[in-house]
Amino acid sequence: MDSMRYWVQAMHVDGFRLDLAATLARGQDGKFDPHAGFFDSLRQDPLLSRAKIIVEPWDVGPDGYHLGEFPPGLAEWNNRYRDAVRRFWRGDAGLQGELAARIAGSADLFGHRGRRPWASINYVASHDGFTLADTVSYATKHNEANDEGNRDGTNENYSWNCGAEGSTNVAAILQLRHQQQRNILAPLLLSLGTPMLQAGDEFGRTQYGNNNAYCQDNALAWIDWSQTDTNDGAALRNFVQRVIRLRQEHRIFRASRFLLDDPAQPSEVKWFTPGGAEEISEDRHECCTHCFGFLLSEEAMGRASQDEAALDDDLFVILNAHDEEIEFQLPRPGVARWRCLIDTSGAVPSSQAQLQRIGSAYLIKRHSLVLLHARSGSGAA
Repeated sequence: MDSMRYWVQAMHVDGFRLDLAATLARGQDGKFDPHAGFFDSLRQDPLLSRAKIIVEPWDVGPDGYHLGEFPPGLAEWNNRYRDAVRRFWRGDAGLQGELAARIAGSADLFGHRGRRPWASINYVASHDGFTLADTVSYATKHNEANDEGNRDGTNENYSWNCGAEGSTNVAAILQLRHQQQRNILAPLLLSLGTPMLQAGDEFGRTQYGNNNAYCQDNALAWIDWSQTDTNDGAALRNFVQRVIRLRQEHRIFRASRFLLDDPAQPSEVKWFTPGGAEEISEDRHECCTHCFGFLLSEEAMGRASQDEAALDDDLFVILNAHDEEIEFQLPRPGVARWRCLIDTSGAVPSSQAQLQRIGSAYLIKRHSLVLLHARSGSGAA
């Protein structure tokens, strides 16, 4: 506690990320206790209670996994977000319900004891495991350089090499890998919660399949910032910048509370099948194996919070992990047209992007995500 106070008061750090934080919550009997003395001390300290505290909600001891169980005021690394996003875009079946819960802020994990969506630290890659580029380039880890017989590092990477292991010159595979990186990054920045982006993932940094590179003080683990000047690196960086701007422009992506999802009244988020049906049962997201969409209403968010200055924007996101195009029926929020803001299958749409009429179907390409925008109140996009 004294050390942390020094770093905040004298060194002016904003906060801390606590590694293997479940260890800090183990009592005399070794069991996890969210009211452990250390966390109670943090919350009552006049200085540290205002600092940002992020925890890794597990350790290596027995019963060490406690995601969502830490006290209010702390944020937690959400590895279930990472796994759901990776597995969905890899093509695993039955991920729609899990991914929908993560996109909506993980209320099932954090929607209690007054906690808010920011408590979920959403991420798709970290210092442990594959980088984002390696997640779409390698099916298995390649840690031979660590001199442990490739036994170290996790085997559960939920990765897909898109048709070739590691480096390749096949244009179609490279194009798909670039697209998959956009597919994984876009929901990270369009989900409720706090997005965490690993340095280098915004321009395609690789560790050549090594998912445990802590012991490598060389080019394998270093960040080569010159990659941002390459065509591929600059294109991915520009895409990330664009999606960050969209997150800043639309408050619903940064909502401070969990969104309403009530089929009996105008809701802030609604989930759709490719056929346009709004599913209202508990398994509503399981109707289509690899494709679903969700509608976000900033107007409904404003009504729920009695915010007269709320925007009247509707934002519709479609995710298609199929290996084929899908005709997706657009919802009818009472506007004339939709405008495409993001389509990961090609170049970033310009301001003159083609408008899609309400009631028509959007032909979403294979392995792609689109973000559509419309004004719900004005009758025009």
